[in-house]
Amino acid sequence: MRIGTYKTVHAAQVLIAVLLVLAMFSMAGTVLAPMVFALLVIALLWPIQRSMQTILPRYVALLISLLVVVLAFLAFAWIVAWSFGQVGRWFIADASRFQQRYEEIRLWLEDQGIAVAALWSDNFGVSTILRTVQTVTSRINSAFSFWLIALVYVLLGLMEVEDFERRIARMDSQLARELLLNGSRQTAQKLRRYMAIRTVMSIATGLLVWLFALFVGLPLAAEWGVIAFALNYIPFIGPLVATVFPTLFALIQFDSWQSVIAIFIGLNLIQFTVGSYIEPRVSGSALSLSPVIVLFSVFAWGYLWGIFGAFIGVPISIALLTFCRHHPSSKWVGELFGTDNEELTQEG
Repeated sequence: MRIGTYKTVHAAQVLIAVLLVLAMFSMAGTVLAPMVFALLVIALLWPIQRSMQTILPRYVALLISLLVVVLAFLAFAWIVAWSFGQVGRWFIADASRFQQRYEEIRLWLEDQGIAVAALWSDNFGVSTILRTVQTVTSRINSAFSFWLIALVYVLLGLMEVEDFERRIARMDSQLARELLLNGSRQTAQKLRRYMAIRTVMSIATGLLVWLFALFVGLPLAAEWGVIAFALNYIPFIGPLVATVFPTLFALIQFDSWQSVIAIFIGLNLIQFTVGSYIEPRVSGSALSLSPVIVLFSVFAWGYLWGIFGAFIGVPISIALLTFCRHHPSSKWVGELFGTDNEELTQEG
């Protein structure tokens, strides 16, 4: 009886601790999210930094590494802003067609007994526009703050990698030393492989969407390809958005609903083929996670930290499961939610 009571109390304590940690993550997201993203950048950038330090002074190599990060951020932000900006300008220039489609949908809905005009007046107006502008402005400011804080973390982290590794190597506990050293090295290897595969698959998805849009005569083919490339970095949510946007655009541009359905099916076929068939075979068993864990990672961290959390959710899960596999008490977690990976273990 005492054993059962002890287990119940222990389980309750673990649950409370987990809830408190999640609450802390949510409340401290402004600080923690950039730090976690910076750790991902450091894992990707450190091999380049270390190679440059063999032929260049340390701070010169660090300056070059930071310049590469800044240029990469600016290039990615520019292509995303350009593609969405082009789509927005097309909507404004083609407002008459948009109005025509809206009237057709409104008349059809009113024939079904749905008063669209009343719903529109009740839910949309000047106050709605002002709230939207305020929301967009707030998100832009948050994004700028995120990148700035993350860049500072990257700068400090790259300066501390070697010193941090030496401090770990001097630790008295062999278990802690092996856990941190081997776990960090293998996590960095997996994250580099994950981002490399994700980048190649994103490029392939963008090219296929671009070619498909050209084939079916959908305007802004290049822009839809760029949007598909950028959003593909966010599993599940990104491909869904990259499919819905062009489909809604086709609904306005084409008079035939069969054409719209064909475009929707074609885009989903591209996303499914690349994301669910090609990518798992390219990545192999080294990065395989349970689809449930991938989906949970995207939504859970997206809920806690917004769009940045959705982006880094899967790398966080990769890191957690890798470290779990290196500790006897948590090894079962990595074996349950990941796959057996002797390849990277031998490399570490």
